[in-house]
Amino acid sequence: MKLLFFHGWTSVPGGRKPTYLKDAGHDVLNPALPDDDFDEAVRVAQSEFDQHKPDVIVGSSRGGAVAMNIDSSETPLVLLCPAWKNWGTATTIKPNSVILHSLADDVIPFGDSEELLANSGLPHEALIEIGNDHRLADTEPLKAMLEACEQLAKLHNDKG
Repeated sequence: MKLLFFHGWTSVPGGRKPTYLKDAGHDVLNPALPDDDFDEAVRVAQSEFDQHKPDVIVGSSRGGAVAMNIDSSETPLVLLCPAWKNWGTATTIKPNSVILHSLADDVIPFGDSEELLANSGLPHEALIEIGNDHRLADTEPLKAMLEACEQLAKLHNDKG
């Protein structure tokens, strides 16, 4: 499975989450996104998407906002504590999306993800409450991220 992973603000490619996905046997593309220019980050992300046509897009925090603001057609999204209220103009996500977020997140309020779910008309099950901080880099959230990617890719590929 080919995954496109967008890191968060002040983060870098090759972190714990994309490495976890790679170690699970997946092809993970993890471009460097500039911190100081959101529009440029979206342009880089769009170019990577257009070039590689991934099975699933994963966006962590600011990377979730980047993922929401590119034209990714029907490609499923897995968003980790998406910072959509802080960056970009997108206020909804497509039906084949899953959000993972911790109630204990002290960076992006859990309520932001609840609002995003409501804006998008998605069922409550599309929001998975997991982890004990913003990073979602512990074993349980990492496994949930991997499972969400694999399930969404299978559903998406079975449709196409």
